[in-house]
Amino acid sequence: MIARLALALGATLLLSTAPLPDGIEGVWANPHNSVHVRYEKCGKGALCGTVVWASDKAKADAKRGGTDELVGTQIFRNLYKDGPNRWKGKVFVPDIRKTFAGTVTIEGDKMVGRGCLVLGVGCKSQTWTRIQD
Repeated sequence: MIARLALALGATLLLSTAPLPDGIEGVWANPHNSVHVRYEKCGKGALCGTVVWASDKAKADAKRGGTDELVGTQIFRNLYKDGPNRWKGKVFVPDIRKTFAGTVTIEGDKMVGRGCLVLGVGCKSQTWTRIQD
């Protein structure tokens, strides 16, 4: 009985610390190195990217747009697998407090985040770079 309990506890710990799929693990910096995001599991099968560091300028820009606390904000939300190294979900832009449909694609140590207004119109992309924790 104790052996089964220990085995179940070990399996739970192993699953909760399992690496994220397709190389999305780690911390990513935006093109200006003013925002750093870490991905983690959030919900059933979803991933979210949360701001773990931001420059003073990025914080001020977000605050002017109505986002009081940039650090801790999920800017990539409810991303679900949409192919190899690719997720589809929502992208939140703190400076304007708007959420758009978006995708995240991993290419080695580069991540392309893309958000669109409606039906693929008004799209913008950013290439993020993996950095050391």
